[in-house]
Amino acid sequence: MKIAVYGPLYNERSKSTIKILIDYLKSKKANVLFERTFYESIVTNSSIDLISYGFNTFKVLDASYELLISVGGDGTILRAITYVKDLNIPIVGINTGRLGFLATIPMNKVETALSEIFEGNYRISKRSLLAINIDGNEPGFDLNFALNEISVSRKNTTSMISIETWLDDEYLASYWADGLIVSTPTGSTGYSLSCGGPVITPDTNSFVIAPIAPHNLSARPLIIPDSTEIQLRVEGREESHLISLDSRIATLENGTIIKIKKADFKIKMIDLLDESFLDTLR
Repeated sequence: MKIAVYGPLYNERSKSTIKILIDYLKSKKANVLFERTFYESIVTNSSIDLISYGFNTFKVLDASYELLISVGGDGTILRAITYVKDLNIPIVGINTGRLGFLATIPMNKVETALSEIFEGNYRISKRSLLAINIDGNEPGFDLNFALNEISVSRKNTTSMISIETWLDDEYLASYWADGLIVSTPTGSTGYSLSCGGPVITPDTNSFVIAPIAPHNLSARPLIIPDSTEIQLRVEGREESHLISLDSRIATLENGTIIKIKKADFKIKMIDLLDESFLDTLR
């Protein structure tokens, strides 16, 4: 089994988890490759001797990988999907941080969870993504998709911005706010939730539009079908604004047309059979 392992820079909190993980994978004689920066961080900053395990490293992934193991939190998985892209590689998250909706395996159950995965005792949860198309100035993203949300927000000012919004070429509203979030069901428990958006179960075919600190008293989060194409245009006192795709941020000139729609591929998340979104939510 060819497995990719991805994580942030090494920290001592994750040491025991990494040791359990690599010992287990070694015992299964898996073909294991660590993301190169993560590998070098472990070798440089810990006593874990990855070199002696014979594990290799990767910079990019291809379709020959059968599994990606993310070691970190939900944010780590958001970065991991930039490697997985549309390769259809299932992802499982080992949670070394706080409560996770994506990274669901706790540190004290790593070996048990991996045994279940190797035995095929799991299910696949397919997660929708958002894709953007920018007319005019490109924001500089290597990748044009997001698993959680795409948002626009004000930059270098305390003044609000106006976000003109269309749904399938029909005008919806101009939100006078600090910004606007377009969220997937996966992202409904993230930034959108903190701005008053609803929680949506992962298999729901919907997106959420949630304003950030709106000045319009009537502005409320809106649930729309995920077949909808959303078009945004930002104006304000400054000449530019921020756009973010999950954790990736860039600057756009005001007046740029931003088109957002459902991506033409999904991300596969591995759920153990005793796991439940509702358990995590509760």
